[in-house]
Parts: sequence; C-alpha cells; structure tokens
Amino acid sequence: MKYRKLGTTDIKVSVICLGTMTWGEQNSQEEAFQQMDYAVERGINFFDTAELYSVMPRKETYGKTEEIIGNWFQHKKNRKDIILASKIASKSEGLEWIRKGSKYLGFDKTNFNDAIDQSLKRLKTDYIDLYQLHWPERKVPKFGVLDFEYDPSDEDWTPIEQVLDNLQDLINSGKIRYVGLSNETPWGMMKFLEISKERNLPRMMSIQNVYSLVNRVFDIANSEVSIRENCGLLAYSPLAGGRLSGKYLENQNPKNSRYTLWPRRFSRHHTERGEKAIKSYVNLAKNLNIKPSTFANAFVNNRPFVTSNIIGATSMDQLKENIDSIDVELSPEILKKINDIHLSDPNPCV
Repeated sequence: MKYRKLGTTDIKVSVICLGTMTWGEQNSQEEAFQQMDYAVERGINFFDTAELYSVMPRKETYGKTEEIIGNWFQHKKNRKDIILASKIASKSEGLEWIRKGSKYLGFDKTNFNDAIDQSLKRLKTDYIDLYQLHWPERKVPKFGVLDFEYDPSDEDWTPIEQVLDNLQDLINSGKIRYVGLSNETPWGMMKFLEISKERNLPRMMSIQNVYSLVNRVFDIANSEVSIRENCGLLAYSPLAGGRLSGKYLENQNPKNSRYTLWPRRFSRHHTERGEKAIKSYVNLAKNLNIKPSTFANAFVNNRPFVTSNIIGATSMDQLKENIDSIDVELSPEILKKINDIHLSDPNPCV
C-alpha cells in the first residue's frame, strides 16, 4: 500500500480509502466485516462513511453503516489503527427522518452537536479523525448538472465563519480532529480556506468530490486549488457507480447491482455518450490485459491532486480488483490514449 499526507496534518492515509455506503443495504454486517478485515490486511488504514448511509437513503437504514463500523471496532478493538472519516448531512430533499427534517438540516451549532453525538454513539468511539460537510448548504450543481445557476433568493445558509466556529468547538471538545469539504466548488474551497486563515479557524484538509475517467470536471478548476492550497481530493465514484467495470455494457443488468435496484437514481451514468466512452475505456484496459475496474481506479490513484481514492464493493472479488489498482502504473503512452478518449467527448457522465 502507498500513503499520502492528509492536507497539512501529520496523518498519512492510504491511497486507497475503503468506502462503506452499501453496508446495511446491499451488504450485510458479516460481509462488511469481511471487507474491513481484508482491507486492513492489504494495508488500508482509511475508512469513509456518513451519517446518511447506507445508500439508497431511507429511514429504516439511516445510520446503519456507522453502526456496522462501530460494531467492528468493538469486536476488533482496533479503533486507533484506523483513520476514520464521516460526514454531517446537509439540506436535501427527501431526508425527513434526519433530525427535524430536510429543511432544518444545516451547519448551525444545534445540528452539529446532534449529528456528531449520534455518529459517535453509532461508531462506538469518542472521536472522528476527519469530519466532512456532505454537501454545501447553498445551491450548487448536483448530480447530472454541470453549470452553476445563480438564484438571488439563495441566502438561507450558515455563514462560513460561523460554520468554522462551530467546527472549532467540536475540535476543542475532542470529538473531531480535522475537517474537510465534500461536493464543493472552487469558490467554496477558497472561501473556507481564506476565512480559516484570516480568523485562525480550522483549515479544510480535504475535499471529497466525484472523479472518474468519465467525470473529470474536477480537473477544470478544483484541481489547481487542491494542489496549490494543499487540500487534496478524496475521489468518490471512481468506477462511475460500477459502470467502468464493464459489467453493464450491452444492456446487462447484474442481479442486486445498484443500477438494477435503482435504475432511475443513477441515470446520469447511463447515457449514450457514457456508454460509448465506457466501452472505449473497457476495451483499452482489456487490450492492456488489465481488469477494467483495476485500470479505472489506477487512473484516479495517480492523479497529482488526489490524496485518496474511495473505492466501494459489494463482493470480495470486486474489492480485491479495486485494491489491486495500487500496484498499477500507467505509462505516458497509456495516459495519452486515455486523454484521446477523454478529449473526443469530455465528461459524458457528470
């Protein structure tokens, strides 16, 4: 395994981070335990979760993933060996079961205190290493949307300085160590970093955004901020929800896969443009005698702005293939072929 520093901290996290969002929905606790055991054997020391999980979000499984991780910590007695990241939910439609409901979610002191205390209880720990803001409170482009559309009425969000003050309180209490962003824009990154420096408030150490061969929007502007401000990317959905494995090509619908279970929810990945690009990448990987999922993850692992690549799996075979990507180096010639495909139709699965 390879390791990189998390922002300006002294923490070294594995370049492969174990994603957890299927645990409690597509995966049982027993299967999750197997995944965590195997990941640790392979040198992974970084797990990412969220109060919202498991996915797809629903009342019956809210917080289930954190509970499973907490049960594993209790069983293994190894909490200190894992760098644990979690996230607080923000405003979003259809989350009425979280605290007082969707429209009341946010980054005010009350939400922070309630969220962290419940997460710590479920996780059976007294601290979280990296606490992330799952989505901005303000309106930003979300899944399937590329352009920012200004809404002059969008003023109902906690001022950034107050958010950082609230996070400082959690750090002072010992409940969290460091903080990070998720699904954030270049403007948001810079404002958080600017205000934290001006007011001597907690510094954002990472940003967790989507990144894959078929969605490289992060390259356009966020990437420079990540590199120059030392706020590295924790890349999620590196396989575009599994599509870059090639298992969905030719209209295949594997049993119990997310596109089979929730086809409308992940439609952004299932487009004519996306299918064409995915087929090209899968064929390139096969011509190189590399498993397509390993190939796609290797590309993400080696981007200069990536701190860690958050993988996800519903089977042990998938997990092994994903972790195997750490040993794959892509030559300049291969990277040129990747960029040729990319430039022929950039970002087909936003």
